[in-house]
Amino acid sequence: MRTPRSPRVVAARRLTTRAGRSATGQFLAEGPQAVREAVAAGAVIELLCTPTAADRHRDLVASWPGRLALLSERAAAGLSATVNPQGIVAVCTAADLPLAAALVAGRRLVVLLAEINDPGNAGTVLRTADAAGAQAVVFSIGSVDPYNGKCVRASAGSLFHVDVVRDAVPADAIDAARAAGLRVLGATGDGDSDLDSEVDSGRLAQPTMWVFGNEARGLPPELAVSCDARVRVPIHGRAESLNLAAAAAVSLYASARAQRTACAPQRRP
Repeated sequence: MRTPRSPRVVAARRLTTRAGRSATGQFLAEGPQAVREAVAAGAVIELLCTPTAADRHRDLVASWPGRLALLSERAAAGLSATVNPQGIVAVCTAADLPLAAALVAGRRLVVLLAEINDPGNAGTVLRTADAAGAQAVVFSIGSVDPYNGKCVRASAGSLFHVDVVRDAVPADAIDAARAAGLRVLGATGDGDSDLDSEVDSGRLAQPTMWVFGNEARGLPPELAVSCDARVRVPIHGRAESLNLAAAAAVSLYASARAQRTACAPQRRP
């Protein structure tokens, strides 16, 4: 039974910090959903589990071909990013890509997160991007680490389904997107176009990179002007605005629908 002072637990606990993750190229995935997806992706180096969690998730433990390391409850709590640890944690290999590998011709829908700070928001956007069929999510310099424990948990396994880029220079990401044939749309509340008009005009059916800015400050001005269009989500009621995760969900699903409709075979009369 591994305790908080066991060498492997001490090493794993370092992965709860950004410096520890950057130094090792590893991160922690906590909870059965994230661990299941990590195992399926072949990203797991070590599986750590309390006896209670091992009994509760016997099918998941059985799917891991390596040796299971049993943890004390205190050791598991020290590796958790949540108030109520679930007792199952995987040490995983980070698999982010360089821009040139993630933004290539043929991509239809990608996301650039510019200076996103909240890991829960970032993980939710990752999950939404995956659900909408996006192929890549790019995190800019100054954004939260996608391997932050809360971000990994909020992504609910989607971190392992899409290509991820870390610490990208936003201008470089936009240049790479254009070189790959993507139209760059900046999501902003004061945009000169709105989502309805983008859909109605057919422009949203084009391969697209959506750029989402900071939760409080929005898109940096210099980044907003470099986009091909600045698009707002229309507000039909009395709400002042949408939060980042909601705006991203509406925008990405609008793109997914427009692209799917454009690619659908036309029925003969």
